[in-house]
Amino acid sequence: MHIISRFAALAVALLLVTGATSRAQETINTVPRELLDDLVVGSRILADLGVVDGFGHVSARHPTNPKHFLMSRSLAPALVTADDIMEFDENGEPVDARGRSIFLERFIHAEIYRARPDVMAVVHAHSLGVIPFANSKTQLKPMFHNAAFLAQGAPVWDIGAAFGATNMLVSNNAIGRSLATALGDKSIVLMRGHGDVAVGSAVKVAVFRAYYTDVNAKLQAQALGLGSDVTYLSPEEGTKADAVNMVIMDRVWNLWKLRVQTLMGK
Repeated sequence: MHIISRFAALAVALLLVTGATSRAQETINTVPRELLDDLVVGSRILADLGVVDGFGHVSARHPTNPKHFLMSRSLAPALVTADDIMEFDENGEPVDARGRSIFLERFIHAEIYRARPDVMAVVHAHSLGVIPFANSKTQLKPMFHNAAFLAQGAPVWDIGAAFGATNMLVSNNAIGRSLATALGDKSIVLMRGHGDVAVGSAVKVAVFRAYYTDVNAKLQAQALGLGSDVTYLSPEEGTKADAVNMVIMDRVWNLWKLRVQTLMGK
């Protein structure tokens, strides 16, 4: 009888776990396929363009539960598939990990979504072109119209200012909250000794901004190397140019998307 009771208890436990897993999977299954595809394509686009390598990640706010967000399991961006997308709660904890490894710096995303209701997507990258501006007193400024969003500002966040000597990673909510505060209402924030974070109203917008932030940084470094004064976009020019970019963005997004889908064999 004792053995039967133990089996019964085990069966109940398995049913509870299975039920929780099924409900979590059902939640992912209700996410529009287009959004899952955007997360996959966005990750692979950034890898193809050299903005990310084995590190970096792309997320999107959950479409029906705005306190939650969607992001891949811990994986190189170029390898992400729709099956790798997971749901995370407002604190950056997985709704259903199922033994999958998760990104240590998921708190970047959690705290930005908490602080910025307008943000629907977040990209974190270690852009090589950007890091010199994150580590110096030279301010990143808009060189051309595709990077017009930089005209509103590109603040630099220094983890050491509030947390002393760390491993430089955004490894908890307190650090993520500090980063989100530094971002403020801007589209980009640079991270001293680390990289940058770009946000947007959609995955394609955040990807666009992450890429052109890196391009702009390289162009600005080249211009500064010429040894003469550099002319940047004014705030008014930035506002006007960014409005146009938001309208015509699909032109370049569809081009990038076609390329990576071809590489994926689709």
